[in-house]
Amino acid sequence: QVHLVESGGGLVQPGGSLRLSCAASGSIFRLATMGWYCQAPGKQRELVATITIGGTTNYADSVKGRFTISRDNAKNTVYLQMNSLKPEDTAVYYCNAVIGGIQYWAQGTQVTVSS
Repeated sequence: QVHLVESGGGLVQPGGSLRLSCAASGSIFRLATMGWYCQAPGKQRELVATITIGGTTNYADSVKGRFTISRDNAKNTVYLQMNSLKPEDTAVYYCNAVIGGIQYWAQGTQVTVSS
């Protein structure tokens, strides 16, 4: 069982930055592909970014050049650095771990971009 705990959401003005963190329990973090997804009101949950065990990253087109996903295996933590935030980035952001084909989800953290 993997337990994921997020932190770092909040309210930010357009053009601002936030960093989300997701801490995972257990020593199997280093075996997981980690990702961030978001879900805006009335929309389906969608991929934001993923990072593999080897550090290969993948981003949604809408966030390329603005968001950066990274991981610290020593701290069992994955991060999402979000810069140049736009109102359309407003959503609940979910941390995700995939281990052996099984998906685990964090509780979600609200990010609101508004002036």
